[in-house]
Amino acid sequence: MRILVGCQLTFELAQATPIISILNVHSSRVADLETPDHLVTDPPLEVEGYRDSFGNWCNRLVGPAGLLTLRTQTVVRDSGQWDEATPNVEQLPIQRLPAECLQFLLGSRFCETSLLSDFAWKVFGPTPLGRERVQAVVDFVHGHLRFDYDHSRPTRTAYEAYNEGVGVCRDFAHLAITLMRCLNIPARYCTGYVSDIGLPPPYAPQDFAAWLEVFLGGTWHTFDPRNNDPRIGRILVARGRDAEDVPLTLTFGPNTLVNFKVITEEAPELTPEGKPND
Repeated sequence: MRILVGCQLTFELAQATPIISILNVHSSRVADLETPDHLVTDPPLEVEGYRDSFGNWCNRLVGPAGLLTLRTQTVVRDSGQWDEATPNVEQLPIQRLPAECLQFLLGSRFCETSLLSDFAWKVFGPTPLGRERVQAVVDFVHGHLRFDYDHSRPTRTAYEAYNEGVGVCRDFAHLAITLMRCLNIPARYCTGYVSDIGLPPPYAPQDFAAWLEVFLGGTWHTFDPRNNDPRIGRILVARGRDAEDVPLTLTFGPNTLVNFKVITEEAPELTPEGKPND
């Protein structure tokens, strides 16, 4: 399956402003890209790429005062299969976890483990270790929070989402991550593209999505508390401790986002001549 993905963000900058963006498809999927999804700017600017401490591909630039558009686009070759169900694998005790997993047991900017630890152990402590406990947390978050764009705010923490009972996909992910960490299960935040391919209409406007990965049985497994069911075409952009580590854009100055568009849709297969097969 071919999946067209991309985004376009337009900012109005009050002055020359340094910007960091994390908008490119993650390196784990680079072999699936038909063409590189280079960051394109309008007006054209010098862009410097680098890897952050989590291995995500980042770009840095300085936008001039006025309107600035950032754009990426590519076609990803995907299996077209639904997300695989996580097997009932072992939950490793802390002393057996790889050292690189330990940071994903700690509280972070949006994941206040100290405030939710007692609740987590009271509610989920009796559940069996491993996938069953993880799924119990995901089911709780999916049912506890009401998805509502109108009540979105970028500063909402996991504890606030728990108390308010509302949020968007990043809030679902933050709350689930926090509860996992309280239960000694390494969990990390993921952002990227999630399509509506294979689902019945109507379709909501496209946006970047957030989910989480948990470490079970010696490897990382995907869970999505916002949707809590499989998806086709889950394409990773970045991973971190929480959304603070992987902002789509980080602007070092006053600005207004005046346009935002995300594309993730099935693209036609190609003919032997390399043309779209409509």
